[in-house]
Amino acid sequence: ENKSMRQIADEIISKINTEIEISCIDNDLSSDKALYMINFIRPLFEELRQFIHNYNFLNDDEEIEFFKNIKPFILSKLIYYNDIYLLELRKPNGSKEVLKEHYKKKQTAIVDFCASNLDFYQYHRSKATHLDKYYFLRGHENYKLCHNCSMLDKDPLFSTCCDHRVAKMLAYDMLEIYLQQKLQNVEKEDIIETRRASLPDDALLWTGSKRALIELIYALEANGDFNRGNASLKEIAEYFEIIFHIEIGDLYHAYLEMRGRKINRTRYLDTLQKNLLRRMDENDA
Repeated sequence: ENKSMRQIADEIISKINTEIEISCIDNDLSSDKALYMINFIRPLFEELRQFIHNYNFLNDDEEIEFFKNIKPFILSKLIYYNDIYLLELRKPNGSKEVLKEHYKKKQTAIVDFCASNLDFYQYHRSKATHLDKYYFLRGHENYKLCHNCSMLDKDPLFSTCCDHRVAKMLAYDMLEIYLQQKLQNVEKEDIIETRRASLPDDALLWTGSKRALIELIYALEANGDFNRGNASLKEIAEYFEIIFHIEIGDLYHAYLEMRGRKINRTRYLDTLQKNLLRRMDENDA
């Protein structure tokens, strides 16, 4: 049975999304984890390339759909993790100000890219279609329109004038969120370090894992134990950060990892119950 272009693409996208949920459990990606995702996605992207080399699109609309939406979505993941890999690999060892400057420099590069592609940004964001045949059909490039998109050296069967530009736009949308989170984390660490420096020696600090604390926070929120069930996860997490002098990080991605576990999804809560029961049994003895 010959699979359609959409079936092949959906299978690849599903594999990537599943791996992201399993492996990229928070926004604090290391260079090793980003490299892992690059190595996971690249063979799938090459599989897609080989499929398209041998595929005859049904019509121009299907070809435009592929190069305008499908390929850029997959390629954007590769660009995103590659940018994070380089960012974290080149992260300087220095003060918090040096670290903030490192992330802000990439933010500036994103702004510069947007500025130099402003007309195309407006075209794509407005969901315009009148230039699609020049932008997203192979062999229809118009150099006056596409002078800015590296069309001189690429795979002619697997690329059009602007599919790479769309992928970069999508990657930069994700990267901007990542950079904002990293900068917020640096600011939070500054505040927490300042607080910790002024703490008395007998202050209570959370010394368990962050993942355990996040599991506890989700359980307390699900049970409605704060403000008669009206406190949000964010509010509860921020309260715990203050009282335990800890920066928790990305709650949602940690939750996805917990939810995706095949066994023992409430690992920390199960351990709490086991240890409390053991304590009770010891007291009885």
